[in-house]
Amino acid sequence: MVLDKEGTNTFSLTITVCERDIDTMNHVNNVVYLKWAQDVATAHWNAVASELIKQKYLWVALRHEIDYLAPSFEGDTLLATTWVGETNAARTERYVVITNSITEKIIAKAKTIWCMLDSSTLKPKRITEEVINLLKSNSL
Repeated sequence: MVLDKEGTNTFSLTITVCERDIDTMNHVNNVVYLKWAQDVATAHWNAVASELIKQKYLWVALRHEIDYLAPSFEGDTLLATTWVGETNAARTERYVVITNSITEKIIAKAKTIWCMLDSSTLKPKRITEEVINLLKSNSL
């Protein structure tokens, strides 16, 4: 999976691994990384979109592709960083890299495909230039 964020604005979310994230092998369960990928995407959207925009549009995930590269453990502090890639019609690519905040080692990386919906019809809606600019122009 290629994750090229050069020249792209990013958004990051700090995560502290807690007991409920741990599986029977005493490390973070694989499905938790998927939740974190969704959490950072949602946090990014909530940070850049106005209330009016958030009322007009909703996002649904269409596809997730995750590479697990190293384990993480209870008490670890992680950094989930996301950015938006190619946008086409109602779909957009979103990338996520999760790193250990102390060692900077990449723990997991993901590519997700999202579809924007019109909130009143729940049908796919072409992503407007305004939304693209929000997603790609803001870094927090």
